[in-house]
Order: sequence, then structure tokens, then C-alpha cells
Amino acid sequence: MDSNVSGIIFDNLKYFKFIFRTLQYRNYRLFFIGQFISLIGTWMQQIAVSWLVYQMTHSVFLLGLVGFVSQIPTFAISPFAGVWSDRFNRYRMLIMTQTLSMIQAIVLAILVLSGVVSIWQIILLSLFIGCVNAIDMPTRQSFVVYMIDDRKDLSNAIALNSAMFNAARFLGPFIAGVLIAIVGEGICFLINGLSYIAVILALLAMNVSNMKIGFKKSSVIEELKDGFTYVFSDTKIKSILLLVALTSIMGVPFIILMPAFAKDILQGGPHTLGFLMSALGGGALMGAFYLAARTDVKGLRKIINLAALLFGIGLIGLSLSNYLWISLLMTFIAGFGMMVQVASSNTWLQTNVDDDKRGRMMSFYVVSFMGTAPFGSLLAGSMARAIGVSNTIFIGGAACILGAIFFLKLFHRSKN
Repeated sequence: MDSNVSGIIFDNLKYFKFIFRTLQYRNYRLFFIGQFISLIGTWMQQIAVSWLVYQMTHSVFLLGLVGFVSQIPTFAISPFAGVWSDRFNRYRMLIMTQTLSMIQAIVLAILVLSGVVSIWQIILLSLFIGCVNAIDMPTRQSFVVYMIDDRKDLSNAIALNSAMFNAARFLGPFIAGVLIAIVGEGICFLINGLSYIAVILALLAMNVSNMKIGFKKSSVIEELKDGFTYVFSDTKIKSILLLVALTSIMGVPFIILMPAFAKDILQGGPHTLGFLMSALGGGALMGAFYLAARTDVKGLRKIINLAALLFGIGLIGLSLSNYLWISLLMTFIAGFGMMVQVASSNTWLQTNVDDDKRGRMMSFYVVSFMGTAPFGSLLAGSMARAIGVSNTIFIGGAACILGAIFFLKLFHRSKN
């Protein structure tokens, strides 16, 4: 009996080590720890901002507007950021973006804690952080490959990135919900500002002396044009990006409606919002671990479509719910589907891209996922005001299901 138990424990430890195998690389390990701490603060701030805006205005339209201005720079700037990350030093660019993000959070904390914050200041600061993120996201995505020594572990590194992101999504909203109820939103912003110290120190501690960080080219416009040609001449790449864009416009904006859903549909407070967002993060975290356990990208394109289908089902279930426990379950399912689709798309694209176009590829991926989100946020806010929060979420879920079915048939025509 003892030997059987020991064998089970040993097998579980081997499996655990296999899932987290990319942490063997020092640079990636430093980045993982620092980014995890910082992302907890980021999710705390996101929940605090949405709750603060809704408490100040009681307007789902302004919730959508704040989401719009924080994300629209991604649509306009990220393609150029992809070129810059292929041309310049990604390492220094990341230090710059993380420092600017820290400054934004500290300014927001000062305004709220001093009691002088207004909605126009929140909108302006949201626009600022949107511009910073538009540069940071494609740079950070294309930087991952240079933190690992063996390219065969790239898919695991991307999956662990997603796991880290969603573990933070699980913890951050829960902590924020408690803190908002006890001490208010300002402390969440302050904690987020301080959390950036961890990722900045992690970046400074990396060994980048032998790291190939950028590629020198002649013309920014020419490189951008080459990137467009590279992406849109490949049917598989184009199809994946289009499906990501569809779910981002129609499905993902349900997140910005969560304060209204928690307060008006479930009759809850900030703790209810924290529970919902933690359920979303928990589902996404499970999805990321599922991907981390995979050894290759075989069959990944089919999984992308099935995950989008599951995401839509979760949204429809959420839209029909008036009970907290059902809403938590549906949010968990939606989080799982959303993350598996997004992370699988990221993994497939990164493993099928030329190194000298990696930054531009990731910028198009970021535009598809985050750059289209502001239009979805604005649309969701407008629809929620006209037809209600639940109906808006239902329509978004139905659109994701129809899109998944269409692209599943399209992908079925070619082998993975």
C-alpha cells in the first residue's frame, strides 16, 4: 500500500514538473514571478476602475466608454509597436512600458485617495494606459521566445503565461472585492502601482547579454506592409485572427458589463463582482493548465474552434441566470473556453511564424484580440443601455457559437 501511494505521489510530481518545465530557465522564471505579482495588481485595478465608474455614474454606457478608450490605442498603435519590437531592443522597451504603467497607477491612486477624482480624469488615464499597453503587449508576447533556451518548450511557455495571467485574474478580483468593501478603490490602485516594482526588478535581474532581442530593418512603413502581406496571404493565419477578432468584439466585452450584472441582475455588491471575476479567472486558469500539459500543437486548430463554441455556451448560460451559483458556473465555463481559444491561437501563431516577423505577427494577434475589443466594449455598453445586460450577453454568446461553427467547417478542410 505504501509503495503504491509513493508511486502515485511520484507520478504526480513528475506530471507537475512537466507542466511547469519552462520554469527551469532562469530568465523566464524571473519574468514569471515578477509578472505574476504585477498582474495581480493589474486585475485589482481593473475591477476597482469598473466599480468606481459605475458607482460614480450608474451608467453602463460609461462603463463601455472607459473600456473603449483603454483599448482603442491597441487598434491604432500595436501594428507599429510590432515593427518597433522587431527593430529595437525589446528588453528596454518592456522596462519603459512597465515604468509608465506604474506611474499611471500611482497617479490614479493619489486622485482617488485625495477625493478629487472625476470621470474625465479616469477616462484620460485609461487612454494613457491604453497607449502604454498597445506597445507593451506585442513586445511582451514576442519577447517570451527569447527567455527560453529550447524552442520546443515555446508552447509550454505561452501556456504558462496564460496560467499566470489567469491565476492573477482569479486572485486579483477577489482581493479587490474585499478591499473595495473595506477601504475603497484607492488602495487597489496604490497596490497595483507598487506591484510594478516586482516586474521591473525581475527584468533588471535578467541575463540578456547573449539574447537576440531585435532585428534591424530599413523602413518602418515597408516592414509594416511586409507584415500585412505575410499575414493576410496565409489562409490559416488569417482565419485564426478573424475568429479571435469575432469573439473579442461580441463575446469578451461581457467582462465590462459584470459590475452591472452583479449589482442589477444578482442584486450584489463589490464582493459579488469579485466572485464572478474570480470564477472567470478560475475557468481560464484551468484552460491554461490544460494547454500546458500538451506536448505539441497537433490538433490545436480544431481545439481553437471548439473552445470558441464552449465560450459562447457559457455566455448564453450566464445571460439566462438570476442565481449566483449558476452565474459562477457559467462564468467559469466561459473563462475556460475563452482562454483555451485565445492561448491556443497564440501558441499556433507563434510556432508557425518566422523569427524576423514575430513582433509584427504578435501585433496583429494583439490587434485581433485587444484592438477590436474597444469596439466591442462600446457596442456592449450601447446595447446594454438599449436592451439590457442579460440580452446583450446572450447575443454575444450566440455570435461566438455561430462563428465557431463556421470556422470549424472551414478548418476541417485542411489538416493541422
